[in-house]
Amino acid sequence: MSAEEILQILSSESSVTSTELASRFNCDHQKVVGAIKSLESLGDVISTKIETVKQWKLTEEGEIVVKNGSHEYVVFSLVPSEGIPQAALMKAAGSVGKVGFSKAMSAGWISMDKSSQPPLVKKKVDTAKDNVKDYLVDIVGTGGSSVPDKEKADLKKRKLVQEVVEKVYILEKGENFSTSITKAETDLTAEMISNGSWKDVSFKPYNFDALGISPEGGTLHPLLKVRAEYRQIFLEMGFTEMPTNNYVESSFWNFDSLFQPQQHPARDAHDTFFISDPHSTHLMNDEYVKQVAEIHSVGGFGSQGYGYDWKTEEAAKNLLRTHTTAVSARMLYNLAKQKEFTPQKYFSIDRVFRNETLDATHLAEFHQIEGVIVDYGLTLGDLIGVLYQFFKKLGIEKLRFKPAYNPYTEPSMEIFSYHAGLGKWVEIGNSGIFRPEMLLPMGLPENVKAIAWGLSLERPTMIKYGIDNIRDLVGHKVNLKMVKENPLCRI
Repeated sequence: MSAEEILQILSSESSVTSTELASRFNCDHQKVVGAIKSLESLGDVISTKIETVKQWKLTEEGEIVVKNGSHEYVVFSLVPSEGIPQAALMKAAGSVGKVGFSKAMSAGWISMDKSSQPPLVKKKVDTAKDNVKDYLVDIVGTGGSSVPDKEKADLKKRKLVQEVVEKVYILEKGENFSTSITKAETDLTAEMISNGSWKDVSFKPYNFDALGISPEGGTLHPLLKVRAEYRQIFLEMGFTEMPTNNYVESSFWNFDSLFQPQQHPARDAHDTFFISDPHSTHLMNDEYVKQVAEIHSVGGFGSQGYGYDWKTEEAAKNLLRTHTTAVSARMLYNLAKQKEFTPQKYFSIDRVFRNETLDATHLAEFHQIEGVIVDYGLTLGDLIGVLYQFFKKLGIEKLRFKPAYNPYTEPSMEIFSYHAGLGKWVEIGNSGIFRPEMLLPMGLPENVKAIAWGLSLERPTMIKYGIDNIRDLVGHKVNLKMVKENPLCRI
């Protein structure tokens, strides 16, 4: 069966239905529908209408009945004239025995003779007419037009037939009807224009309802979406964003200005990426550098310092910043240089670098979220209150705080939140009050305190988007389909 054969039939008739074509070609109706759709795509070669028709069709069990006879007729045929024990009859009838025996008894075809031992099943009539099979044969041939509705309902109840709704196409000749198929051109080429052949070919009409190809556009990475939410929270709380565009820092701002000793393990090459070229920088602000050197070596402002020989060449080494607190130190220093101190609230969200061992939750670079508040007389209570307010905006209200150690904050606290999914408390950040040894050498007033806290951006993003391995979020293994299709972030 082909589209051309359908056109040949339609050329001699005013109209024809898809079911008639399926019957003529002795093929599946859906195959005919496919050929009709290909003819529709040619334009006005044919015109079609669709009608919804209910039809009766045999089930798989119904087809077996047409082949072998109804269940009750099979059982009746197995009963000999002298009778047969019920157990033997059931064994001989197989899977149709139970239903067939019941239906044959109801029809009055067989009976039980209990006078003999064992009781025998005997025929009550000499012959039986298998109406069930006849009805099914009629449904196959004519659609069941002569089968009473009551019988159809009974056959349906016995799961021998089913009523299906089918779309039937009614075909008629179109304005451009032809028995030969000429494929319409879809593109006007430069060659057609140059040789004039476009005048003699037919073109496929434009489908203005087609969606077309979706234009490629930029897509925000999940990290950027979560970052935007955190940034909005800081802005709502009145914070000012710090400039964090210098990935390369000197050891002075990254460590020394934070009162972190030059012998600290974090300053080893196995924890920090040092720059080989240029290896070092020239330290400006000589007076402040001297203050930092003194507080490290001999102490000051009530502190005894670390008591070691502070070296300028160590502080001048260049590195990839290990935290954005280096930016906070610069901002606090610039604030101290103002003629009159004014309270400030700063935040930053940017990339930092550490010489970490790579695994499912750690990379050599990640994003740090940091908040800093500078004002007169700030206390640990103020820090805890701000943290509750900050994390409440993130939807986190169950918080706990654990004392911790940081070189540049005292007191220091680790922040824990209750994770309902894991059923336990998990660490979500770090916090503390910047030490006087860090703030006073800058020139800030003695009664000015700075509270700060920080957390990573990657961990909440992985939790938010259900990502188990950080290498599926960042790096060359990232699935671009995930980046394009990930949902909006709503914290």
